[in-house]
Amino acid sequence: MRSDELPQSDEHSAAVLSSVSLDEAVKALSKGPIGALVVASIAVGVLLIAWLAFYFLLFMPRGPVG
Repeated sequence: MRSDELPQSDEHSAAVLSSVSLDEAVKALSKGPIGALVVASIAVGVLLIAWLAFYFLLFMPRGPVG
């Protein structure tokens, strides 16, 4: 796509602002990035569980080394 085919930023901003009311925007943004925090928490939990599984199932049965 060529740059002259792209909409002007002012036209785009006006179109976005006209499609969302201030009350809807405040309501949508009031809780913050809850979805991102949920995804990050799940990812950290999976990594912690995987690390504990490796520790107890792989390293502990070997016993002390040395």
